[in-house]
Amino acid sequence: QVQLVESGGGLVQAGGSARLSCAASGGTFRDYAIGWFRQVRGKEREFVSAINWRGGTYYADSMKGRATIFRDNAKNTVSLQMNTMKPEDTAVYYCAAKPLTAASRANDYRYWGQGTEVTVSS
Repeated sequence: QVQLVESGGGLVQAGGSARLSCAASGGTFRDYAIGWFRQVRGKEREFVSAINWRGGTYYADSMKGRATIFRDNAKNTVSLQMNTMKPEDTAVYYCAAKPLTAASRANDYRYWGQGTEVTVSS
């Protein structure tokens, strides 16, 4: 059983940056892929980025060039650095874990955090 806790959300000015962190416990962290998803109320959860167990990274088209995902296996954390943020990035951001390989489908992930809210003001 893996527990995930997100942090780093808050209010960001358009054009600004935010760094979200996902802290994991309860499993062998290095053997898990971590994905970031976001959700706006009334809409489906949307893939943002993911990193696999070997450090390979993946980004949604909307985040390419604006986001960097990285992991620190010694600290059991994955961070998502987002730059040049836009009002349409406003959402609740969730991290999720699955064994080994990354995926862009939310249903492929076994464990989820509670989410952290990011609001980008124009």
